[in-house]
This record gives sequence, C-alpha cells and structure tokens, in this order.
Amino acid sequence: MNYKSILVLLTVVFLTINCSKKEEEKQTQSENTDPHSNIHKVLVDEVIQATEYTYLKVKENDDEYWVAVTRREIEVGEEYVFTQALEMKNFESKDLNKTFDRILFIQEFNSTSTMSSSMMGSAQGGMSTPQKPVLSKEELSIETAEGGITIAELYNNMEKYSDKKVKIKGKVTKVNKQIMGRNWVHIQDGTGDKNSFDLTITTDELVNNGDVVTFEGVIALNKDFGAGYSYIIIMEEAKVL
Repeated sequence: MNYKSILVLLTVVFLTINCSKKEEEKQTQSENTDPHSNIHKVLVDEVIQATEYTYLKVKENDDEYWVAVTRREIEVGEEYVFTQALEMKNFESKDLNKTFDRILFIQEFNSTSTMSSSMMGSAQGGMSTPQKPVLSKEELSIETAEGGITIAELYNNMEKYSDKKVKIKGKVTKVNKQIMGRNWVHIQDGTGDKNSFDLTITTDELVNNGDVVTFEGVIALNKDFGAGYSYIIIMEEAKVL
C-alpha cells in the first residue's frame, strides 16, 4: 500500500470517528433537554410573579423554555435543578392573561447553591427515574364521614372501590392549584401505614392546607400522568361535601 492510499484510508477513518462522536454528542444533548428524564440543570433568564406561581424562563444548554413553581423569591441568573415536571401545552394563566405554548410545572425546584450533597451526586451521576416528593405521616384522629370510608380501608380494598364513587374525610396536607386544568390535593385521616396514609385527589374545588373536608369522587387505579407522576390509587373529579 503506497503513501497516498494510506493517507486516504486515515482520512476516511478520521471522518468516520468524528461523525460518530458528533452524533453521540447530539443524542446526549437531546436526552439532557428531555423534561421527562434525568436531572435538569437550568439558568433563570426571566422571572414573573403571579398569585399562586412563579413563572420562569430558563435555559438548559441551548434550549429555552418556561417553567412554573410554587410562588417564591427567585433571582435572574440563579441556577436550579429539577427532576420531575408536568408538561402543559397551550396553558393559559388567568393571573398573567398569558398563554404559554409549552410550560413545565415543577414539584421540586432546588437551587444548586443549597442542594444536598446526595442530590448533587445524583446530578453528576445522572438519575434516570424522577421521584415524587416524600410526604410525612401526620398524627391525626379524624372521624370517618357518614357513609364514607377511611384511607386505610380504601388501600386495603382497592379493587373493590376501583371505578366506584366514595366519600373520604381528611385533612388537606398539600395543594397544587390549576395544573392540567384541575387542583391536586393530598389528604390524610390518620389511618394507614407508611405506604398508605396519603390520598391524592384531583378536583375543581378550592381548598387550603389545614382544611378538614369530606371529598366524594371516583377511585382510579394505576394512573400514570407521565413525568414520574404515577399513582397506585387516586380520587378523580372530586367534590367537597
């Protein structure tokens, strides 16, 4: 093989390796901007405060998009990390009189300056599966609603109540308002063990943390809304009695 042939061969090998490397980089960048996977590190470019939420325009690599978090003080130029999000298309904020073509509602939004060492380690290693926030069981003793059931009874007889309308009385421990056109409410009634003390409810009703209310709604099993928001059991279309 002469010198010219060797030079041509080396050029072909170099181009092949370079193209392969660029394709890997392109794929990696695409994966990093997917709002439904891994930990995302973003830079805040714009902040808009509303009644319930803080709306943020953020930049992740070369991608810019809007996110919403529970109202808080956030400065432009700060870096944040999140692992889970509910993506909404054509979301209308009545507070702002503004429609977002695409926006992510984020449950856990942590400043990189205050992140725990364990979470930072996960960010460096890459977490593949988003995690829902950890909820704490409160010490409660709430009387069962007339004609209703307890949260423990619901969990212990899930198949029996699947697609059925039930009544449950409990204390509101967490509220996320107007996500996907509904309010997301967590209640506890003091029953259940460490894996079955909390019930997630979707509703049009307005309630606040600390309220003790009776909800009536339809029970659904194994619902997956994406972005790590999957529920073994959930009450939907609930009304306050």
